[in-house]
Amino acid sequence: MRNKITFSNTILILGLVFLYLPMLILVIYSFNESRLVTVWAGFSTKWYGELFEDQQLLEAIGMSLKIAFWSSCMAVVLGTMAAFVMTRYNRFRGKTAFSSMITAPLVMPDVITGLSLLLLFVAMANSIGWPEERGMLTIWIAHVTFCAAYATVVISSRLREVDRSIEEAAMDLGATPFKTFFQITLPGIAPALAAGWLLSFTLSLDDLVIASFVSGPGATTLPMVVFSSVRLGITPKINALATLIILAVSLAAFITWWFMRRQEARRLQMMQLGDDFFDESEEESTKTGDIERRRIKSTYRVESTESAAV
Repeated sequence: MRNKITFSNTILILGLVFLYLPMLILVIYSFNESRLVTVWAGFSTKWYGELFEDQQLLEAIGMSLKIAFWSSCMAVVLGTMAAFVMTRYNRFRGKTAFSSMITAPLVMPDVITGLSLLLLFVAMANSIGWPEERGMLTIWIAHVTFCAAYATVVISSRLREVDRSIEEAAMDLGATPFKTFFQITLPGIAPALAAGWLLSFTLSLDDLVIASFVSGPGATTLPMVVFSSVRLGITPKINALATLIILAVSLAAFITWWFMRRQEARRLQMMQLGDDFFDESEEESTKTGDIERRRIKSTYRVESTESAAV
């Protein structure tokens, strides 16, 4: 029986086409011979070669990756501490204000965040002489500021679901709170830590507005270079760069799916082995019980026979 095309299936197909058709067109035009991105003049890979010869673009990519990596690491550390305080300490003075300040960057416009951080850095430079100039460090501080809020939300949602009885059992057996956190709590929230890190990395790598406010003349991130090239006239090098990014993301997603599939298959195999062991143990117990019952009956019959003989 053929599946009928329903309204929901039609909306799903249209949504997927709307999302992925522009990416497909971008990948196709990255192999365009012409410099004009909207005119097809033949197949060519020369723009990939020119991409790797563009020193300014390569430096921007390296700086963006370094800032995104270290911002994500610090955001996860701060987010874990903030989430632990919010979920484990139910009552303390100023909890509402603390929670509001942690989640404020989620709803704050990027323009307001970037402008406020710019004014902060200028005021600090005038008062204490630091930072002397805006650059990679100020971008890193700005990215940690708003990435920590996203990491806190992700990690706190997982911390609320952790079974605290396991932690209490570990401390009852002599583990210190510090050891309990690193050996019991931290492995339990590891998926949330990874999710928060990946989300922070993506947000930092994609940021343009905040970085434009807090960067200096010696620090230019990849979104800033792409945006300036679009304003001055985009070239197929940007298409080639976007194609490589799509390829890297797709490869990372495939590797993650493959590892998760292996872990799920291993988990199901262990569960099957456990069920088989339980069935064998139950069968062995049943056989042992039957043998014991027959032995008791035979002993009772012998005793009854001896009693009757006496």
